[in-house]
Amino acid sequence: MTTTTSRLLHLLSLLQTRRDWPGAVLAERLEVSHRTVRRDVDRLREMGYSIQATMGPDGGYRLGAGSELPPLLFDDDQTVAVAVALQTAPAAGVGIEEDAVRALATIRQVMPSRLRHRLDAIEVTAIAGRVGSGSPTRVSTEVLVSLAQTVRAREVLRFDYAARDADPDADHDVDSTTPPRRVEPHRIVTSHGRWFLLAWDLDREDWRLFSVDRVTPRIPTGPRFTPRQVPGGDVEEFVSARFKGRDVNEWACRGTVILDLPARDVLPFAGDGTVRALDDHRCSLEIGSWSWGSLAASFGRFEVRMEVVEPPELTDAFAVLAQRYADTARTAPPRVTVVDAPNRSD
Repeated sequence: MTTTTSRLLHLLSLLQTRRDWPGAVLAERLEVSHRTVRRDVDRLREMGYSIQATMGPDGGYRLGAGSELPPLLFDDDQTVAVAVALQTAPAAGVGIEEDAVRALATIRQVMPSRLRHRLDAIEVTAIAGRVGSGSPTRVSTEVLVSLAQTVRAREVLRFDYAARDADPDADHDVDSTTPPRRVEPHRIVTSHGRWFLLAWDLDREDWRLFSVDRVTPRIPTGPRFTPRQVPGGDVEEFVSARFKGRDVNEWACRGTVILDLPARDVLPFAGDGTVRALDDHRCSLEIGSWSWGSLAASFGRFEVRMEVVEPPELTDAFAVLAQRYADTARTAPPRVTVVDAPNRSD
């Protein structure tokens, strides 16, 4: 027999999971009578929750928005989601950094100690500019929390690291003969939906970035260590520089072109570049890359007429690419056109 308090929490949790709940279904899930459900709904309304009655064969309920913020109910995974979302909010660049910090502190105060400790362990550095390439990755909440706790505890971490092209749905994509990686975990970093662990690799004696979606932690963790300072002391600057293949957070090659496209069509694909509207149909784009050839190829993805503004090295790179593409087209095997035979049946 559940207590009234636990039943109310269960009812509230159910109402949060979907828009409408038939009264009979709620009664069945809570293992109580329909009359008890009505009384519990009235209790929640008295606590400040806006619960609306819905029409239907047997009636139902819907959790609506109230005039005041009532007590909140979080499970473990929701706690992780709140912590991550509020910590990565500054990367959105909309001036909510202080509000996000205050919101996180407010929520922390009303959490039970078990969830508070879970929340405190999660510290994420969000990078506003896009680093690296690739699509957003899905990471396991369990792995994310495990890594965060190890970072906070300052304990050596051992983990298996799946191959880059491993099947994400397979249970084991790690060569059993490969020894686990041993690192001093420093910080969890995220950028545009991709997640990384920044750590000092004990075997390679260098800083490394590991994709969190490829990490499988091993237990137990190793001994405690004294944290090292990343070169320059700024995690965001250091990680951004690493993805540029340099020791400083600047691209080795930068160039500007004028594209026959409106700025609004270029902005979503500019990454950390700079877009300036010239008129309703043209804009300039300044971006960087690790080589002149890759920079020219990056501009080429827009597939429109363009004009190089600067520097001359970018013009030379376009000429090299043009010759390479022309050679490829000239040496490609001829295309075969298949023509359907006419139907000669009577």
